[in-house]
Amino acid sequence: MEFKDYYEILGVKPGASEAEIKTAYRKLARKYHPDKNKEAGAEEKFKAANEAQEVLLDPEKRRAYDQLRAGGYRGGEQFRPPPGWGQGQHFEFGEGGDFSDFFESLFGRAAGGARGQPRARRGQDVQARVEIDLQTAFDGGRTRLAMHDGGGERVLEVKIPAGIQPGQVIRLAGQGHPGMGGGPSGDLLLEVGMRDDARFRLDGRNVLHVLPVAPWEAALGATVPVPTLAGAVDLRIPAGSQSGRKLRLKGRGMPGTPPGDQLVELSIRTPPADTDAQREAYEALRQRFEGYDPRH
Repeated sequence: MEFKDYYEILGVKPGASEAEIKTAYRKLARKYHPDKNKEAGAEEKFKAANEAQEVLLDPEKRRAYDQLRAGGYRGGEQFRPPPGWGQGQHFEFGEGGDFSDFFESLFGRAAGGARGQPRARRGQDVQARVEIDLQTAFDGGRTRLAMHDGGGERVLEVKIPAGIQPGQVIRLAGQGHPGMGGGPSGDLLLEVGMRDDARFRLDGRNVLHVLPVAPWEAALGATVPVPTLAGAVDLRIPAGSQSGRKLRLKGRGMPGTPPGDQLVELSIRTPPADTDAQREAYEALRQRFEGYDPRH
């Protein structure tokens, strides 16, 4: 019986972290899974990678294996467990497995893990992120997402629910890592991110829009068009409004139960005085409002 170097099988260093081991295993599992790779030897490599991660992701098994490996054993060498090995030790197993003689000589045989009859094992979930624009989040719809894995690139069409919020997760069943022994594939968990929008800012389900207005519109009142995610609407600006005042468009925010509102913040913009006539107009205005101090 040959000693198996599980670190070498996964292509990681002996001090590899749990995350590094998981990443290495997933890469090999995608490459050699028998449902995808029909080349000679692929299934054996898949089983070897599965066995290696079974040991290296279990703290008790890894500790015992590292002690053994520290004794000078290396992959490919003839091996026999040291006298008294395993006495008083009990190792837990995952959902069955088709393990080698080497593995079973160290850790015993998993319940139900008869050779050649591995239990069905669900594939691991995959986490990713998808960036969408605010209009797509408002309307809902579909977007295309390119995923890169050991089998190359695959393009998925993702359904976006209307009113989805940043940080929400969309679950795509069966689009994660493939299962083992006929088990189902894991799921793909997509965290939603929102791209910046030049017109709107999201605050929960409310949408904020800054609306530029002329001084006379703010002073005398006016009705002006305002963009919303559902199209432009007319907004009445009350006379005597100041910069920073917020007006509410009920129900014009993100869809939901209840839907959000759109808050319109007024921003008074003064026109430039580029001509003599324009400067005279400002001078006349100053004289008309003599004594007014905006800093008072």
